[in-house]
Amino acid sequence: MSEHKDHASVKIHPPVLTFIFIFLAYLANWLIPLQFSMQWLRYLGFGIAIIGFLLPFFAIREFMKAKTTVNPHGSVSNIISSGIFRLSRNPIYVGFVLMLIGFPLYSGTYWGLILSPVLVICFNKLVIEHEEVYLEKKFGEQYTNYKSSVRRWL
Repeated sequence: MSEHKDHASVKIHPPVLTFIFIFLAYLANWLIPLQFSMQWLRYLGFGIAIIGFLLPFFAIREFMKAKTTVNPHGSVSNIISSGIFRLSRNPIYVGFVLMLIGFPLYSGTYWGLILSPVLVICFNKLVIEHEEVYLEKKFGEQYTNYKSSVRRWL
């Protein structure tokens, strides 16, 4: 007996994917140091990390207002197009990428910046594409209209 599952078939939980990449950035720096000593770049990294940390909170606030789940493995009840979701369909993932860039920069290494395009590709293939298929199936034209008016990333 086949049971219909009302959730996206996301391949890996997004925070887990992000932490893996942050770990890889520090591991790569340990193996092949790409360090710098420019203090202003460390401050920039700190600022980027803070923005990256705050974006998910703004997004989660919109999820709470819409009374729907933030869990990519959960059943979504609404399309969110307000607040930060007017600027990006995936502000949480934008925040995660900014954390990958910012924390290593703050630590004095370029590895997060170097690995960030790979994280974006992984998010697209392992998470976002599956979420979009699910949302199109569940919400149809409402989601395709939103998708055509708001960019995936920025």
